[in-house]
Amino acid sequence: MNNTDVQEKTQHNPYLLPLVSLAFSAAVLLVAGSALANNAVLRSIFSCQAQGLGGKIPEITVWYQQGTNLSFLPAGEIIKKVWLDDPSQVTLDFDGPVCLQFGQQSSNTGPSSAANTGGDCENTAANVIHLRRIQKLYIPGLPNTGSTLLTVVTEGQGKKKLYTFQVNYGDGAPEYNTLAVFADPANSGSDAPCVRGIQQ
Repeated sequence: MNNTDVQEKTQHNPYLLPLVSLAFSAAVLLVAGSALANNAVLRSIFSCQAQGLGGKIPEITVWYQQGTNLSFLPAGEIIKKVWLDDPSQVTLDFDGPVCLQFGQQSSNTGPSSAANTGGDCENTAANVIHLRRIQKLYIPGLPNTGSTLLTVVTEGQGKKKLYTFQVNYGDGAPEYNTLAVFADPANSGSDAPCVRGIQQ
């Protein structure tokens, strides 16, 4: 088949080329869409949603296969203090020094923890919490639960914020690896991401 045969067939059927192009484009979009759906690495949430101002406690899941990051970098906030209610199934790590609370004891962790002894929670510099699921450890007094609570106090733009996250224990393949907290949108109109119900 030479070039003149293709031109003659296309002239007899002017819809052939657009139909072939459409079919090819649809196939490419289907393959790309399924690849993106299987590789969702980032989930995002606005600051007001992460604070529970919309009436729902935000959730974060940890899996055995890989850790899950909780990032306050997009919001421009520094982590000042962290509480983990049940440390028997989750480990925490940070990208800088931070003040931790386990029960009644507080301590600093991170690269400069030796300089920040005595529970100094003012000189922290972390923006990311890395959570990792581990096999359950026996800690006397802790009940066996299907989730735990992570409380985070941050500071940014001269304001402190309180976040609480329900930490769920996932099995199987991880669905994402980072939950990013973004600053609230500038407009506070009717389409604001966090709407509080009227309390009576």
